[in-house]
Amino acid sequence: MRIGFVSAEGRGETDRLISEAAATLEAEGFRLNGIVKVLQEQPEGSHHCDTDVRVLSDGRTIRITQSLGKESQGCRLNPEAIAEAVAAVDQTGGLKADAFLLNKFGPEEAEGRGFRHAIADALEKGIPVLVGLGAGEATRKGFDAFVGDLAEALPADPDAILRFVRG
Repeated sequence: MRIGFVSAEGRGETDRLISEAAATLEAEGFRLNGIVKVLQEQPEGSHHCDTDVRVLSDGRTIRITQSLGKESQGCRLNPEAIAEAVAAVDQTGGLKADAFLLNKFGPEEAEGRGFRHAIADALEKGIPVLVGLGAGEATRKGFDAFVGDLAEALPADPDAILRFVRG
């Protein structure tokens, strides 16, 4: 069982590293499961609200945020869209995958929901798991409680990330 995590400084840097790793691995013929963030430019004044993820097993894109209006100070995850993304990953969990990637182990996973089952399933099958981990203390505590000392901290370096996944 191998699980690695990366936590890069700079807004969107962890997402970029994991999304680019997925693209490289797919080009090499790796079969992937999980989700990555769709990298896109955010228009000026958008508050970076629109977040789309790509389901790696089937390529579908799901918008996981909902806009709360122009005067909103931030965005909120759309629980129905998150559930759709989790279901899409779970539905393909039985397929043979070479790696499982998750753009962010977030509050849902820290609290025992979200993609936790899919991560555990991949680990049980001996599939290497790569996750992005935010800087939030509660999320980090939830991650540590979930994986114990199994997780390997990876540097925010594309080559190191790819070496980990490739084994």
